[in-house]
Amino acid sequence: MLEVVQWITVNIFGEASILIGLIVLMGLLLQKKSFSDVVVGTLKGILGFLIIGAGAGIIVQALLAFQPIWTEVFGLEAMTLEGIVGQESFSATHGSSVTLAMAIGFGINLFLARVTKFKYVYLTGHMMFWTAMIFAGIAVNTVADVPAWKLTIFLSVILGLYWTFQPAITQPFMRKVTGNDNIALGHSSASVAILGAVAGKMFAKNKIDSADIKVPENLGFLRDSNVVTAMTMLLLFFIGTFILQIKQTPNAQEILSASGDLSFYIYSLKQSLLFTGGIAVVLLGVRMFIGEMVPAFKGISDKLVPNAKPALDCPIVFNYSQNGVVLGFVGAFVGSLIWLTVIGNTTGYVFVPSMIVLFFHAGTAGVFGNSTGGYKGALLAGFITSTVVAWGQYVCVTFFINNTIPDTALWAADSDMFILTPLISFFSNLLL
Repeated sequence: MLEVVQWITVNIFGEASILIGLIVLMGLLLQKKSFSDVVVGTLKGILGFLIIGAGAGIIVQALLAFQPIWTEVFGLEAMTLEGIVGQESFSATHGSSVTLAMAIGFGINLFLARVTKFKYVYLTGHMMFWTAMIFAGIAVNTVADVPAWKLTIFLSVILGLYWTFQPAITQPFMRKVTGNDNIALGHSSASVAILGAVAGKMFAKNKIDSADIKVPENLGFLRDSNVVTAMTMLLLFFIGTFILQIKQTPNAQEILSASGDLSFYIYSLKQSLLFTGGIAVVLLGVRMFIGEMVPAFKGISDKLVPNAKPALDCPIVFNYSQNGVVLGFVGAFVGSLIWLTVIGNTTGYVFVPSMIVLFFHAGTAGVFGNSTGGYKGALLAGFITSTVVAWGQYVCVTFFINNTIPDTALWAADSDMFILTPLISFFSNLLL
């Protein structure tokens, strides 16, 4: 009997991808899906999770090339990603707790939406996954030997509360954006959206809506986050490479020699595209994984929570102010370059601007900022976003997640996560 329990623990609960497959399988069977749908859904759930790990490995490879360049540019002590658990290993060890916590946390969200006045059902699946993962990383970093069952229960409660109250707190500002109360924002950009809307009020007098400003067509590429990510990383790689060539210190020469016979500029181009491709691979895996997980629970929510409002992904607000999205990103991009320099020179930390985060978060904040302060509010909201992300990344990666998954926090941790990090760590110390 003991051998059977041990086998189940190692091969099912110890292998997150298999556990995920079983959860999807049960969800589809409970919905009485066809045999074909059950097979396809289960396999895609497992494949999606495995693809996430593969993409994370690509991103780390590119970051290991990026960080030494800017560390040397600023003359800083090297920041290393060595000696950490990392996304792949962390998922293998704690992925089961994360997956179960997502399911139980969603159940708590449904229960609270059913019995309280906060009738919001969180349906942004990929954010459910990353929020659970980052919060787990903080908890394990704070209490390294936490038992799996304790971690699962802790995460479940935290996530259930967050997924219920985040849309509720944001809704007064969301109503001003949409002009109705039909949908809610279910996304970890909520904090900067609220801050952007509040800050935008200082421009309420003589407000000029961003819709009255024409954005040149040649800036249309700003709407494609993959292109923006690649161009931004390439720009940062090239600037850093150029400075290293001027410095010609022994360490600079050693870094430049890493490309071998290949020009370091071509090497930098390759690493920039690898970084972007890694994010694309991860997001592909997340979409595949969540595409099977969420429908299994959505049917339950439809039956259990009458009059519920769906809390949805941030792009649902983009159509309310497309220029606000672009202006928000412009404000964040300028801010990220400023904070890259300031943080590097004052703390010794190399801030890695995550364009996937800056685009979606600053774009969302820009829409909210525009709703209260027009184009000036959108720009300010974007700058606020870069400030939260830059300093949040520094504090989170340096102090709260440095031994677990800082590689993930460098590109996948979001505004709400950074703001809630100290609180999650405090409760981890208190309860785990």
